[in-house]
Amino acid sequence: MEAGLPADGQNTRAQARPATGIVHLGLGAFFRAFGCVYIADAMAASGGNWGIVGVSLRSPDTRDALRASDWSYTSVSLAPEGDKLREIAVLNDVLVAPENPKAVIAAMADPAVKIVTLTVTEKGYCHNPATGALNLDHPDIRHDLAYDLPVSAPGYLVCALAARHVAGVAPFTVLTCDNLPENGKLVRGLVLELAARIDPALANWIATEGRFPSTMVDRITPATTGADIARIATLTGVADAAPVMHESFSQWAVEDNFVNGVRPDLEAAGVEMVRDVTAHEHMKLRMLNGTHSALAYAGYLAGHDTIADTMADPVFADYARALWAEIMPTVTAPESVSLTAYAEALFDRYANPAIRHRTWQIAMDGSQKLPQRILGTLHENLAEGRKADGLCVALAAWMRYVSGTDEAGQPIDVRDPLADRLRNLAAGQDTPADVVTAILSVEDIFPADLADQLRGPVSKAAEKIWSNGVRTTVQGVT
Repeated sequence: MEAGLPADGQNTRAQARPATGIVHLGLGAFFRAFGCVYIADAMAASGGNWGIVGVSLRSPDTRDALRASDWSYTSVSLAPEGDKLREIAVLNDVLVAPENPKAVIAAMADPAVKIVTLTVTEKGYCHNPATGALNLDHPDIRHDLAYDLPVSAPGYLVCALAARHVAGVAPFTVLTCDNLPENGKLVRGLVLELAARIDPALANWIATEGRFPSTMVDRITPATTGADIARIATLTGVADAAPVMHESFSQWAVEDNFVNGVRPDLEAAGVEMVRDVTAHEHMKLRMLNGTHSALAYAGYLAGHDTIADTMADPVFADYARALWAEIMPTVTAPESVSLTAYAEALFDRYANPAIRHRTWQIAMDGSQKLPQRILGTLHENLAEGRKADGLCVALAAWMRYVSGTDEAGQPIDVRDPLADRLRNLAAGQDTPADVVTAILSVEDIFPADLADQLRGPVSKAAEKIWSNGVRTTVQGVT
């Protein structure tokens, strides 16, 4: 355990902080376990005023949990050989957007703020996952086009950039840390589309002066439980309501494209600063996120609570290897990276019993995740005539999952923006193949040409899952 955590049970964490240079939208566990740690390391190595104001876009829970500790919290690296604890003290404040949207915009518009980072999940960008375009029918986007104060992440970006434009202040760099392909390019397009509908001159200024670097982020971060909070309090003697649990591994690749070149010394913290992040992005989205989702849906249906539990089942361990064999032909490795070695490292990370990453947690929001995690890989394999049985099983398992009932006939708590629509589509069907056809009709997820290609092989996989169970079906893939 590193120094700085008192053992007398008193909270003595209040300390001098660097001035704020970053505002972060979507302050959940992942960014506190990942981005905040890198920023802390960058400042420890090279200084700079890169303190962070976090913003919760929906709930006050994170703000309320952190406030008592003066915004500090414990970062816990989980490993089989034991935990490593560290205090992270880079947050200067946490704002709750629904309570005071003007304060959020003012924080982002402050000339001292040079970067706005985001972890709002895939659904937080209010876009169509199949096309990458802004979803103009999304209720948050409809609100932001009708009212002065926004509710969506794209709306906050546009409003704050508009305030800086009026004030003659350079734009901030928008640095997304969400698992989306070409995420910087995607967010740039969404911001420009929304801005153009509000003020074309603003959109032109953002297009010319703004910067939206793409990134690849990687650190497995399971949800913190009440038992975790109690255990950390016992270890440290400090009441910490918001510790974060994560694996020891982390990787951050960032396109080096910032407004006026101003940024923290990220290299000193171990960030890979690159000209093009695409290779890193595709490798991670397909090989990690794709298999994570596949194991989450199939593992959940088979009764496994966590990814580690799933990997402890030899049938699913073999299934993971079969999935990587299907995925790797579609991935161009970054320079000096062995895809085979990367897959082996992922296997070990998934199997780590200290990481209690629940299959149900990973299974959330599949309608927003599948296009970049699995569908692109499937499309390329089918186009090249390559084997894709394991990926088809993954897609069929997701369809069984969102149908809302598990293999024991128990209801599934499906958390997805399209949950009701998907469940209703499945409910009226007579056969598994009919369920597949109905769900493939959702063009928000499946482009029509891809849906036509998937109907046969995914229906075949679904028939097996419904008839024989997911574990037996997975065993047939390997």
